Amino acid sequence: MAESLRQGARGRALAVVLALLALQLGQLVAPAWACGCGAMVPGDARRVAVGREESVVRWDGAREQVVMRLTVDGDAERVAWIMPVPGRATVRLGDPALFDELHAVTAPVHRTRHHFWPQDGDWPLVAGDGAAGAPPPPGAGAPVGVVGRQRLGPFEVARLTATDPAALDGWLDANGFALPPRLADALRPYVDRRWEYVAVKLTPRAGGTALTGALDPLHLTFRTDEPVYPMRLSRLAATPQSLGLYVLAAHRMEPASRIGGERPRVTYAGRVTARTGPLAELAAGAPFLTAIGQEFPSPERISGDHVLRRAAADDTFRQVIHEDRLRTLAGVPLWLLTVTTALATAIAAVVVFAVRRTRPRLPEVPRPPAPTG
Repeated sequence: MAESLRQGARGRALAVVLALLALQLGQLVAPAWACGCGAMVPGDARRVAVGREESVVRWDGAREQVVMRLTVDGDAERVAWIMPVPGRATVRLGDPALFDELHAVTAPVHRTRHHFWPQDGDWPLVAGDGAAGAPPPPGAGAPVGVVGRQRLGPFEVARLTATDPAALDGWLDANGFALPPRLADALRPYVDRRWEYVAVKLTPRAGGTALTGALDPLHLTFRTDEPVYPMRLSRLAATPQSLGLYVLAAHRMEPASRIGGERPRVTYAGRVTARTGPLAELAAGAPFLTAIGQEFPSPERISGDHVLRRAAADDTFRQVIHEDRLRTLAGVPLWLLTVTTALATAIAAVVVFAVRRTRPRLPEVPRPPAPTG
């Protein structure tokens, strides 16, 4: 009986190992060529995945600026990147320091909160390893028009117009943007709406080095009737997507809908007070900053682009992270001192009571009779 149980346990363990191995192999071969702001494809049979996307949208009522930075992982040395935009765009390199300033401004406030009784992570309730808690219409004529081409650091940028999805697919394929058929089909709604496209090739500065980590930011500027952040193409992503979006406008802003992701959460809202630096420069004329985070655990559910609208009020908000700490006295948990003192007092009372109960009684001395007479 025992031997049968051991064999069954070994069989279940082997099945778990094989399942995990199959999952890892599946992740290695699965294409990961879509990101929240557009579509990214490796230049060969290798893999590239966008793990994090941060973008700043600045809106002044008629013109939109988007500064985006992607964090990628994979083994591809060259990738192509396509982003639809609603109008004629100009492209330049962004300042990486902008995101450093944004992180500092929107960082949560840490406050200490003390508690008396032990919580998970406090002795003796330590669990696990002991750690507490655990982003003008197309010209007539040719179906694909090249508005301009430029070199920006590691980026080769082509700005395109298109009136035919098939022709756009053919141009991209002929110029090193080999797109999967599903992605070419996904471009059709943008062609129908007469959007334009920013097509980017990028290679690492050092030859033979895989693209990984945070890429240099790109700064796009275009005219549009409403502030919008392109997200539709990310429905083809093979992995969950994470979006960090900063919006600079005259007022607090919010996404008009979830577009198939989890509920967007505001992590910061307030006016920019910086007087110098890239954030102050970008915020000029649009001083209210709203930071928005959103997760897309099932990218295939993404139904469109993020349209941004003015919030009901310009309420300010900043996250507060409480660091819970156990109250102590001279390094000893106060609850332990209290319990120990109470227990010692109770024991002492019991001892005194017991002593009194067991102490022998002295014999009573008879009183002499009262004198008479």
